Amino acid sequence: MKEATGELNMTVITLVAIAAIGAVFYFLLWPLVQRTLATNSCRTAYGPGYNAVQKETIDATSQAKVKDWCCVAPKDSKDKDGKDVAEMKNHLLSTGDECNEKD
Repeated sequence: MKEATGELNMTVITLVAIAAIGAVFYFLLWPLVQRTLATNSCRTAYGPGYNAVQKETIDATSQAKVKDWCCVAPKDSKDKDGKDVAEMKNHLLSTGDECNEKD
């Protein structure tokens, strides 16, 4: 009986440890991974200097609030073609539509 209790305790400790590691990954590391992937996607799609900013949008079909990434143009430089950044637009990463970083 004591052996069974000891095995149960070790099982509980193992499950708690796995849950703790999962929580650390989900709440601390996953947002960093998402931001890095979104920023790299913005730079690939629109050019160097673009950064990804997470924003909440309304889905046109379901009217639900969804989180999306807005590719924000660089502030103090010119793009790769020499065009002034004031002419560069911010884009939603998912659809390519224009977005406002302050929305």
